[in-house]
Amino acid sequence: MLWAKSFHLIFVISWFAGLFYLPRLFVNHAMADDSVTQARLLLMERKLLRFMTPLAALALILGAVTWWYYGFYAGKGWYWMHVKLVLVLVLVGYHAWCWRLYRDFAANRNRHGHVWFRWFNELPVLVLVCVVILVIVKPF
Repeated sequence: MLWAKSFHLIFVISWFAGLFYLPRLFVNHAMADDSVTQARLLLMERKLLRFMTPLAALALILGAVTWWYYGFYAGKGWYWMHVKLVLVLVLVGYHAWCWRLYRDFAANRNRHGHVWFRWFNELPVLVLVCVVILVIVKPF
């Protein structure tokens, strides 16, 4: 089980690296004026999404394996896990939203400016802080 937990953490860290970097690419894409730069950023965004999506899937699968191994206990002292799982669902939704934003860029339908993407980039940071505190401190 320690192997599963270790690889779960490795894949979560790798997934977060993508979640941190992709919106930064979106910021630059929203600011780009020339078609060459836009095409290059679109290629980088697509490659990053195709790389980080399997990492996310592996993180989720190994997280589920770990949760199953330790049991789906919902008693006193495990409520933090339910909050964490809600935050994981938020991250999955954020990841899907990134795919949608990428498709909007690819179809020249982007409606957001670079400032919006800068704020959008902060959501995974907030989720990460909350998840780490929940897992380490287990406040409830």
